[in-house]
Amino acid sequence: MTHNQIWNAIDMFAHERGLSCSGLARKCGLDPTTFNKSKRLSVFGQERWSTMSSIAKVLNATNARPNDLFKFVQNDGRGDGK
Repeated sequence: MTHNQIWNAIDMFAHERGLSCSGLARKCGLDPTTFNKSKRLSVFGQERWSTMSSIAKVLNATNARPNDLFKFVQNDGRGDGK
């Protein structure tokens, strides 16, 4: 699993549910900027990973199973199993 795969999965998961990344964060009770692209790298260019706590909140708020999110990681962001 790479940094980009995780963030792409979050993007695609939100899109699949008709939400922006900010909308997904709000639905989870998180700050709306939590999943913004600008937050994915530090000012020094270091990768920032989403926390397991945030991922758990995404799954709980959307009544999803882990595979509903991670299918996008497994398939390079497509989620189509190809």
